[in-house]
Amino acid sequence: MCGIAGFTRFHQTAHHHIKGDLDTLKKMGKAIYHRGPDAGGEYLDEHVGLCHRRLSIIDLSTAGNQPMLSADEQFVIAFNGEIYNFQELRDTLIKDGYNFKTKTDTEVLLALYQRDGEELVHHINGMFAFSIWDKAQKKLFIARDRLGKKPLYYLDYNGSFVFGSELKSLLTLPEVPRVIRADAVRDFFAYQYIPDPKSIFENIYKLEPGHSLTVTTEGVKKHQYWDLSFKKVSDKDIETTASDLLKEIKQSTKIRMVSDVPLGAFLSGGVDSSGVVGLMAENSDKPVTTCAIGFDSKEFDEVEFAQNVATQFKTDHHEFTVRENVEDNLEKIVGFFDEPFADPSLIPTFFVSELARAKVTVALAGDGGDECFAGYSKYAVDEVENRLRKLFPSFVRKHVFSKLATALKGARPTPLRKAYTLLNTLSLEPDYGFFLTNSFFREEIWDRVVSNKYKQQLGNYHPSQITTEHYQNADGPDHLSKILYTDFKTYLPGDILVKVDRMSMANSLEVRAPLLDYKVVEHAARIPSSLKLVKGDKKHILKKAFSKLLTHDTLYRKKMGFSVPLAQWLRKEIKDQAEKTLFDAQHGLPDYFDMTQVQNLWQEHQKGLANYSAELWSMLMFQMWFNRYAL
Repeated sequence: MCGIAGFTRFHQTAHHHIKGDLDTLKKMGKAIYHRGPDAGGEYLDEHVGLCHRRLSIIDLSTAGNQPMLSADEQFVIAFNGEIYNFQELRDTLIKDGYNFKTKTDTEVLLALYQRDGEELVHHINGMFAFSIWDKAQKKLFIARDRLGKKPLYYLDYNGSFVFGSELKSLLTLPEVPRVIRADAVRDFFAYQYIPDPKSIFENIYKLEPGHSLTVTTEGVKKHQYWDLSFKKVSDKDIETTASDLLKEIKQSTKIRMVSDVPLGAFLSGGVDSSGVVGLMAENSDKPVTTCAIGFDSKEFDEVEFAQNVATQFKTDHHEFTVRENVEDNLEKIVGFFDEPFADPSLIPTFFVSELARAKVTVALAGDGGDECFAGYSKYAVDEVENRLRKLFPSFVRKHVFSKLATALKGARPTPLRKAYTLLNTLSLEPDYGFFLTNSFFREEIWDRVVSNKYKQQLGNYHPSQITTEHYQNADGPDHLSKILYTDFKTYLPGDILVKVDRMSMANSLEVRAPLLDYKVVEHAARIPSSLKLVKGDKKHILKKAFSKLLTHDTLYRKKMGFSVPLAQWLRKEIKDQAEKTLFDAQHGLPDYFDMTQVQNLWQEHQKGLANYSAELWSMLMFQMWFNRYAL
């Protein structure tokens, strides 16, 4: 794994506001040093600058260092990621007459670009963000992998183009404006992250998964080269479907075990990570190294389940318990996110990455199983809500239910609150209903704390537009396939993959996800929804595929999710730190919220009168980000 950054110098004049020199490149590389501490390099000519930080995984010799030039020196590449089918691509290129100097996938990408140009993206299977500079054509080509495993930010402003694996490399340039984007702040509080292509700053964007950019003297062009389709539904029986699926996952796990450095796995004891570990054990002649994270709080502790799986597959198992270390490490951990980010499982993900890095350099994980096969509780809840929606005529839902919901709004007793939520959800269209199921900052609390000034700034903007737009673009035949598609466009690349990338890279650890191989994902999209969610049984077809590999207990125990005891942390472990951060601020939260109302939320939460942990945590994360990156 690595980090990349760079800029173009096409329009550099005496008045130009970005100073693109070697010193700038070195600063950009230094900002993402943690992504690749093994080596670094820069390339600079009159038109572009590229820099690279390297974490050596394949071909550990210095021959793999980057930026790398092609044999004829016409092309230069800076590449972050792993190409899993590089060996077979290399073989075909050798047949075409290419002579390779290294054993790296980087050189394979260069040769492939020489042969196929921008079409190379269709031949590669991997996680990647790379930039290739074509000197003769004066063209910079940048591409990001299909599912968004590897990040890429870019600034396109006033004739300047700057890019990097993380926002912090762009922010090393004093000329880059740090103007906070008002609608992105609203998005953050609704989703806990900022969905692409927006970033927290104006004029800075995230390149969406499955997209590429071409930068020339004419400007920047964006192109989508891949999308996920749910249109073609397989009609095979359940047995054949399960065995075909297992074959696909076996292959994607096997190709992810190619490494010249120690390799292990994250193990929660859930279906996805246990299945991956089981398949690794089948493929390995020595015990697989596994790592698990525990909590003091029994309600959130999954280690015993991980231990059972570790015992079953005779792994070399390691554990770490998150106790009092939260407060000491919070500032440091949150600092690795250069945009506001509030998924609380970032904490255990950091610790499991730190634990894994002490033993291995590459870890396989079970990410993607929930999105591919409908594993989250929200899918089952949403499915029930949608079935109820169909029972009532539109008039009843929109007029009767919405009036009843309005009457119950703000009610304190739990049964009335639940009635309000259900009636309100049923009165809405399925796509907006799904947005609400997903929204962590409840609308009624938002209305209570948002300042009038910020409300006016937002005008008619509402973050649900992002969910509804993806839902309506989905080509699936039913509601479940449409919401899975929506999560593939939002929650997966915006939350899950960002969390894993930043927390693993913070520890210079590479994480690979066999269930997110694009072939597995496309295969899963062809499996009918009726085999994914069966009478409330989530991931039904995946469990069937893993049924000979995993025990009944592992397959059918209640899913816990990678959650943390947030409410308790805010009342105990991090109470003082959170209070100081939230209420000492002159700017940040006070620019968007009525702080007297926020203070009331805080007091009610402390007294146990209500649980506002999601809302308060996202405010804390925003302020901690603001103090570090926006001031």
